[in-house]
Amino acid sequence: MFTESKNQKIPKNMTSASVFITYNAIKSIAISAMAASALMSAAHAQPAAWPNKPISIVVTYPPGGGADTMARLLAPKLGEALGGASVIVENKPGASGQIGASAVAKSTADGYTLMFDASSFAVNPALYPKLPYDTDKAFKAIGVTALFPNVVLVNAQFPAKSVKELITAASASKDAVSFASSGNGSAQHLAGALFESSAKVQMAHIPYKGGGPALNDVVGGQVPVFFGNLASTLGHIQSGRLRALAVTGNKRSAILPDVPTLAESGVAGAEVYEWNVLVAPAGTPDAVITKLSAALQKALEAPDVKARIASLGGDIQKTSPEAAQTFVRQQMALWVRVVKERGIVLE
Repeated sequence: MFTESKNQKIPKNMTSASVFITYNAIKSIAISAMAASALMSAAHAQPAAWPNKPISIVVTYPPGGGADTMARLLAPKLGEALGGASVIVENKPGASGQIGASAVAKSTADGYTLMFDASSFAVNPALYPKLPYDTDKAFKAIGVTALFPNVVLVNAQFPAKSVKELITAASASKDAVSFASSGNGSAQHLAGALFESSAKVQMAHIPYKGGGPALNDVVGGQVPVFFGNLASTLGHIQSGRLRALAVTGNKRSAILPDVPTLAESGVAGAEVYEWNVLVAPAGTPDAVITKLSAALQKALEAPDVKARIASLGGDIQKTSPEAAQTFVRQQMALWVRVVKERGIVLE
């Protein structure tokens, strides 16, 4: 630091005015240097702009499934929308999504670890009373990406040609009609349970170890009814091996425009979807959530993303973080009610 000294001697060839100017010049240089140093220190003290390193999206299911497909479709678009950030998809399957969700819930809430999950995210609290995390408090929703309605399907040889006729057949006696699913607590099982609750019927649930075997037996006629997603059943519908009686969304599907909704068929309160949601650990800064939400909305506008979701029978959702959080909570409440009403337990 520059200091003045009363004992400093003035060179003989310098006047007092020259000395004054020289001292002031040196002081100005010193003050400028100090100011620059302070600015640099302040810059280093401020956090770097987010994002400045790769973002990881944890998918709670194995590669190749619906959630994984959607996450890998959206990841590069998210990166582009975030200014060229690297967005990596990481699969952490197991325990109906609990392994991946637990890892994300415990991760640092800085926006660099996210989770992409399916509708089971809202179902698990109803089926598992002791989850390793609190679904409602451990995560902060960024956005719901798309809703995929199910289809109420019957084997082509089954006599019912409408939902009304299916209800009549199922009302003949308890368990007069059976439906297949990929297992207790699966999406197909819960869709069937919600239908039973809304239509006031009791059908026999036949659980399988996987959706493929269940669907094969419905196609083969061993079990007459199936509540399946459009993407995996469309080929069978188009071939005539399965008959679509209704879609479970709040509007008709663009892929099956002649198939009515359950509400149009006289069954209210049975609206159900398979869906995907992007979440972050609770505590993630609101500013980061806002950036991620905006990037997600932009990613969903990409033509190839729109085309892919449409081909799967889905409807893109452009929701705010607040609306997404509300939707998840509503879904959680729905499945708590259905699981309790129908006495569903995991085996």
